[in-house]
Amino acid sequence: MLKDGRILVGRGTADAYILPQMANRHGLIAGATGTGKTITLKVMAESFSELGVPVFLADVKGDLAACVKAGDFDAISKRLDNLGITAEEFPMKSFPVRFWDVFGEGGHPVRTTVSEMGPTLLARLLGLTDVQTGVLAIVFRLADDKGWLLTDLKDLRSMVAYATDHSNELLNEYGNISKQSAGAIQRALLQLEDAGGDIFFGEPEIEIADWMRHDDSGRGYINVFHCAKLFRSPLLYSTFMLWLLAELFEELPEVGDLDKPKLVFFFDEAHLLFNDSTKALRDNIEQVVKLIRSKGVGVYFITQQPSDVPDPVLAQLGNRVQHALRAYTPAEQRAIRAAAQTFRTNPEFDTEETIMALGTGEAVVSFLDEKGRPSICERVTVLPPQSMMGTIDDSRRKAEIEADDLFGKYDTPVDNESAYEIITAEKAEEDKRREEEAKAEEERKAKEKEEKEKAKQEKEKEKKKNARKKNSVFGKAANSAVNSIGREIGRSIFRGILGIFKK
Repeated sequence: MLKDGRILVGRGTADAYILPQMANRHGLIAGATGTGKTITLKVMAESFSELGVPVFLADVKGDLAACVKAGDFDAISKRLDNLGITAEEFPMKSFPVRFWDVFGEGGHPVRTTVSEMGPTLLARLLGLTDVQTGVLAIVFRLADDKGWLLTDLKDLRSMVAYATDHSNELLNEYGNISKQSAGAIQRALLQLEDAGGDIFFGEPEIEIADWMRHDDSGRGYINVFHCAKLFRSPLLYSTFMLWLLAELFEELPEVGDLDKPKLVFFFDEAHLLFNDSTKALRDNIEQVVKLIRSKGVGVYFITQQPSDVPDPVLAQLGNRVQHALRAYTPAEQRAIRAAAQTFRTNPEFDTEETIMALGTGEAVVSFLDEKGRPSICERVTVLPPQSMMGTIDDSRRKAEIEADDLFGKYDTPVDNESAYEIITAEKAEEDKRREEEAKAEEERKAKEKEEKEKAKQEKEKEKKKNARKKNSVFGKAANSAVNSIGREIGRSIFRGILGIFKK
């Protein structure tokens, strides 16, 4: 709810406001399950929209879509009475909503290319070791140097195979590409594809400007990222959300401090972002959170415990809403103590005791003042949303998607020429060249064999000819000798026979 140009979040002994000019100093909404975090998120999102600030939020449970319908006053009248707010001050209304969904089922498809995501986030998504991450970085660098776009996973698989096949040629310039690491990357890519993780890699990729639109009355669109299905894979969800944040950081220009943010980004289940992340990745996240403020973007993390967020990032979150925490174990008691110590002490109450005693919809809050200083914490009751609480049915969601002027822009995937097509064409050309060379070599060998055979035949023919000549001379001499010998033998026999007869 807007009041005097400020966002009224809750009421207690004093009203709790977020100042628009301080909204890009980021924030935290924390609390145990069922304590009212989602309602607080929704109230803030509606107020930012009313202020003319587009919002991007993850709808993990599917209960934020109802921003598209006006709320029921009777359902919240009692709370408004307790807060001293009249019906005239708090009209029920709907808000401009745009639905998005990685799988294209609950909203416009959200896609990016493999090249855009980059090796660092992809390595996290694939669960690669440091050595395998290094090989993946080489593959990306090689693709960049060649100007080959990695659009989807088949492009990356082709690029890994290409780098492996040419590893000897690439060794001096890029480093060693072992077959073992390349094989591990290929297996991880297949597992990601089998899990459906390849669906958001492709074109047309999302344009950041489509998240930052306003309706005809100047209200900012609430971009509801439907991720009930995506959230089944927490690593996939957190990596994709981190990519969205990094994309905002890379795409948006520096604008400094503005009267109000250009966009507010709500990151639900924020603990998943930091689970099992490397120090290098945490350092990158810290850098993005620090610097994205100057791009006019406010980032609000939603999680259960403030300790879910690393201290360097937590230190950047100036606007804080702490819902109830329960202390059933010593570890939980320490977490509550740590959460209480992050607030400026209010002498009117014990912060630690109050956090444990809060009811649903109540919170301890501290927002930045006009000089950027954290205010003394206050115990407040959070306002209800002006839109409907709950969810909407599929038919209403479908109608809203089809009525959106972005309908059809992202729905049909496009497979433009990229690394896969280039490598396939190059391989086909190489195979054709090798086939032609092999054919030419075969023809050369056949011709050489034919010439040798011909030469051999000529030689045999000449040999036979020479042999006939030799046999001719020798034959005459031999015949003469044979005839002479025959006559001698004949005479000997004749004489011998006659001599016998003579006897």
